[in-house]
This record gives sequence, structure tokens and C-alpha cells, in this order.
Amino acid sequence: MNYGIKDIDLANKGKDKIEWAEKQMPVLSIIEKRFSKEKPLKGIRVSACLHVTTETANLVKTLKEGGAEVSLCASNPLSTQDDVAASLVKDFRIPVFAIKGEDKNTYYQHIEKVLNCKPNITMDDGADLVSTIHSQKKELIKDVIAGTEETTTGVIRLRSMEKDEALKFPIIAVNDAQTKYLFDNRYGTGQSTIDGLLRATNILIAGKIFVICGYGWCARGLAMRANGMGAQVVITEVDPMKALEAVMDGYQVMPIKGAAKIGDIFITLTGDINVISAEEFPLMKDGAILANSGHFNVEINIEALKGLAVRRKNIREYIEEYTLKNGKKINLLTEGRLLNLSAAEGHPASVMDMSFANQALSAEYLVKEGRNLQKKVYCVPEVIDKEIARLKLESMGIKIDRLTEEQERYLSSWQMGT
Repeated sequence: MNYGIKDIDLANKGKDKIEWAEKQMPVLSIIEKRFSKEKPLKGIRVSACLHVTTETANLVKTLKEGGAEVSLCASNPLSTQDDVAASLVKDFRIPVFAIKGEDKNTYYQHIEKVLNCKPNITMDDGADLVSTIHSQKKELIKDVIAGTEETTTGVIRLRSMEKDEALKFPIIAVNDAQTKYLFDNRYGTGQSTIDGLLRATNILIAGKIFVICGYGWCARGLAMRANGMGAQVVITEVDPMKALEAVMDGYQVMPIKGAAKIGDIFITLTGDINVISAEEFPLMKDGAILANSGHFNVEINIEALKGLAVRRKNIREYIEEYTLKNGKKINLLTEGRLLNLSAAEGHPASVMDMSFANQALSAEYLVKEGRNLQKKVYCVPEVIDKEIARLKLESMGIKIDRLTEEQERYLSSWQMGT
């Protein structure tokens, strides 16, 4: 079996972590048991470009139990857990191409490796697989039934491809499932970003002015957690609806130039480029902390920061200190890459349980229906979304009411009213 990982001898440690995460992922475990019996993915080749974590390990195990031939690479150079990658190779015989800290060339070489299997289904977190196929590996398109996309940034890219009529096969936007964005994005990103911040810096959050760029679901979750830990939360936004919601949720809202002057901590979660740029850096306080929890490392203009700096110094494992010409020091965390996966372990397994249940069931759906779909970006079918919510409640021991026949008739009738 071909693979590219850091050290196969890390496998024992990785297997223990994978098994620990599995205990927190009851919905995916239920799906894995069914897949093992029914083999709905038998003969299907799946190429996955995802964060190589314990939770992802349980997803690819599930796909393999379903009969798929799976190969996996990292969707971010700093998000790989090397011991998990080793265990997937040694214990589960799944080809993995991912090394934490790999350079850009290696990153794209690893993408090429997983595409060499000629996938029928692609699984993306950021759309790098789909982008590579469409730009450099067009000969693979004929074999692809469809794909799935895990994150907001990837969905944005794919919808742009659809708009330009460049998309050559259908994609299910797993990110847009309610059981994904309402929980993974909000509760997962909120908690794991704080986790990464604390591991990287060991600072006290209470009393700090905590600037969050963006107010999508990920940023909402982070704002909730920062506020709960005693920070004074400031939101910057370009969307008036989201900005208004932030105000109504009790946060201060202002342009980034105003926030730059008062913030102690800045975290970007927008999916866009140069959200914090050259104009803002000189305005910041001495000792300001900058980080990103958006998918790509483009939200903070790092090249501009380098250009303004007279000195750079690594002062902790995940902190690079930039000294500006005006003498102020700005601290950049994890090279501007995903803070929650670079300095911490990403989302808790219990919330990824729902996200990856969506991935598994969407793959099953696409094998059955993908050839009948147009070359567009689709939402997860509502029946899948609701089934995952039902299974999650069941695993938590929570029961809910059901509509009576009378109530169903009332809701479906226009004649019955006041």
C-alpha cells in the first residue's frame, strides 16, 4: 500500500485516540454498523481531502466498512494529527498522504496521490480536490459521479464554479446541512477556536477586547464562547443583516479600522481575503494577538505584515512576534492558518459526529442518485438531515413528541382556520 506519513511507529497512540473519539460519535457508529452489513459503497473509489483527525479517521473507517476504496490527504498543512495518520495506515489499511507541517509542494503532491485512484466520489474540505481535478486533472472527470464539500469556504468556491458553468459534476454542500452548520460551525468552532487560542498563548480572556471579523455561524459560536469567558466582544462585518444581528445579540459592531485601535485579540472567520491588512497593523496596540479560524491563511494579509516588520521572532511554539517600524509588537498565531486545528485538536468528536454522518449518508445517496443530478451544488436532502438529528437525540436518550393525525391534517389544510 502506498502512503505518505510522518512515522508509522506512532500508530499505537493514534489508534487509542481514534477509539476514544469513536465513543463520542454514536450516530456515525450506527451508520458504520449498517454499512458493514449492506455495503452500499461496494466498488466505489473515494478520494478525501479532509483534516486528518480522530473524527475523520472514524468517517473513513465507516466508508471503508461500506465497501469503498478510500484514500485520504490533508486539507490543511497544519491540521494533520500524525499519530492518527499512522494508525489509519497500519491498523485500518487506508492510504493516507498527510504530514503535519508539510510545505505547499508536498501538500499538492499529496492531493495528486489521492487522485491517482481515479475517484468516483470526492470529499473536500475547502474544494482543493475539485479545483485540482477541474484545472489539472480533467481526464478524471469522466469517472467522478459526484462529490461532497464540508466547509463554508469550499461551498463559496463551488457555487462560484457553478455560476460560471465550470462545475463538471454535482456536489452536495454538507456544510449547509442544518445538523452541520447549526452545531459543528457554531458549537464546534466556538469551543475549538478558544481551545487553540489558550493552548497557543495561555492568556486570560476575561477583560480583553476580543475582535471577531465576520458574524457567520462560526463567528457566532466564537462570540458566544468569548463573551461567556468575560471578554468584551467586538464584531466587524460587511453584511448589514449579520451586523444587525450581532448588535441585537449584544455585541459592539464597528469597522475594522476602528476595532484595530482598541482590540487585544483579533480572530478572522470570514472566508475572504485580506480582512485584516496593511492599513490596520500600525493602528494596533503593542502586543496585539492575531489569529484565523477561516479555512485558508489568506484572511490576514501576512505578506503585508512581513513588509511592515523590522524583526520577526518565534516566541512560543505557535506564536511569531512581528516588530513594526513604530516599535509595536504584533503576535501572529499558527502562521495565520486554522487556529483550532493547528494549535489544538479541532472540533469535539460529539459535534463532528453529525457532520460526518452527513458525509457518509450523502456519499450513499450520491452513489444511488448522483448520475441523475445536474452539475450543480445541492443541499443535503432534508430526509438525511432530519434522520441524523433523530439519531443524535436517540443517542442522548432524548425523546420528542410526534404530530397526531389531527395535527397533520390541520397543518396540511387551508380551509381550517380561526
